Amino acid sequence: MKILVIEDERKVASFIMRGLEEVGYTVAIAKDGEEGIYLAESENYDLIILDLILPRKTGIEVLKELRQMRVDTPILILSAKDSVDDRVLGLDSGADDYLTKPFAFSELLARVRALLRRGESVVPVKLQVGDLVMNTVTREVTRAGKEIRLTNREYTLLEYFMRNTGKVLTRTQLSEQVWDYTFDTFSNVIDVYVNYLRNKIDREFEPKLIHTVRGVGYVLKPPKEADKT
Repeated sequence: MKILVIEDERKVASFIMRGLEEVGYTVAIAKDGEEGIYLAESENYDLIILDLILPRKTGIEVLKELRQMRVDTPILILSAKDSVDDRVLGLDSGADDYLTKPFAFSELLARVRALLRRGESVVPVKLQVGDLVMNTVTREVTRAGKEIRLTNREYTLLEYFMRNTGKVLTRTQLSEQVWDYTFDTFSNVIDVYVNYLRNKIDREFEPKLIHTVRGVGYVLKPPKEADKT
């Protein structure tokens, strides 16, 4: 899952990013309100963590504009403003939760998980392509009943493939959705990680599911389509 953190304090943003990535989330950082609005509108995120005291646009302005643009991504306010009036204003402006600074990272994670669970009715817990199965809650992956162990990055890459089965995904798309949005798309890191996945989910199984589209990117094909190639 991909989380946008709109936070201008570099140390705080780095701390949050590092902690979230350690437990498997993909994180993008916006350093001011205008950049936050741009990223939230132009890319798909599962959750937004929003500071209130920001340059260029305040957190409340960001919040109101996103809701006016019908961006319905869950938003967690993370702010040093801790008065009751501040919390009421944030929630009434469209936030889904409010956590004050300083904060315990364990509590932040718990609130992140709670907000992400709210969308489980529309986000399937189990993803399946042929005999390849992913449980997005336990993060277990199997093929033909055999457990497949993946690193956090491999898991995120495979999840994106499985949520877009049959679609040709360019390297730019993969870099934006699986890596940070500033990722160098000319790097061979994407190809390296796709090969890692192939070794784990395709090498010992038939049919092969991940296919290269020369000059474009990759596609995860359902078994019937994979048999045709």
